[in-house]
Amino acid sequence: MKYLSTLLVATLLILNGLNIYAQGLNPSDGIRISFLDINDLITGDYFIQPNGLISLPLIGAINTNNKDFKEIKSEIEARYDSLYKDPHLSVNALFRINILGEIRNPGFYYVSDAEKFTAILAFAGGTTETADISNITLIRNFQEIKIDVHEIIKEGSTAKEFGLQSGDQIFVPRDWWVNNSSWITIVASALALIVTSYAIFFQH
Repeated sequence: MKYLSTLLVATLLILNGLNIYAQGLNPSDGIRISFLDINDLITGDYFIQPNGLISLPLIGAINTNNKDFKEIKSEIEARYDSLYKDPHLSVNALFRINILGEIRNPGFYYVSDAEKFTAILAFAGGTTETADISNITLIRNFQEIKIDVHEIIKEGSTAKEFGLQSGDQIFVPRDWWVNNSSWITIVASALALIVTSYAIFFQH
């Protein structure tokens, strides 16, 4: 029984890890298509309609309902492949996310799954001087997910690789020292007064 429980937990952890590769897209999310060797006006960003359809040049509508991104990407590539011989095509997911907190231009942004973390923050104007980068969190379904931003930046991980999903919020907190600077100043002043008073008292 203990073995089965351990196996179940391990399986759930593996499936959760794979979820970054098998996630779906929601209405208002999009697809970024880039053709490297085709002159037709196909390269661009295309967005999913409320009914789950996304209309693409030349190949028409793609139904994204009940499909993960891998399936959607394969269908798009197959349809364009039927029109062009071995096109040099890239298809990326565009997630609508919210960037909050100590950021210069907080709000909603469309982020490609190929973007790196520094680029994502740059979309919102970058962090403020009072930002606590080491404690940035992802908020998903009202739950905080701690991420190691320094490691993500060091490794150059893309949004897909560090697990960004549609609807996520990136929250940049205020630095603790900034939040508590007034109290620190008061305490420091009080200590200085005590030390000065002590020195004056014992000099006499």
